[in-house]
Amino acid sequence: MKNISLLLWLTQLGLSVAVPLGGFVLLGLWLHNSCGWGSWTVWAGIILGAYCAIEGFHSSLKNLQRMAGDDKQEQEPPVSFNEHE
Repeated sequence: MKNISLLLWLTQLGLSVAVPLGGFVLLGLWLHNSCGWGSWTVWAGIILGAYCAIEGFHSSLKNLQRMAGDDKQEQEPPVSFNEHE
């Protein structure tokens, strides 16, 4: 069951990278063609899409790592005010 959930997260990883990049590029192209704006809208779409794709990739990898159990804290909890000498 754990392998199926990791496979689903792998699909989510692909979607979180492809959808923002494609969506922002298409939005930039649409603004360029329909509204007559300059080609800077396409470049802005590429830059925003790449940034959102990288952020989506990063957050998906953090969630995959947490699900795999590799993100265990090995630090002791901090000493409270009344427990120190």
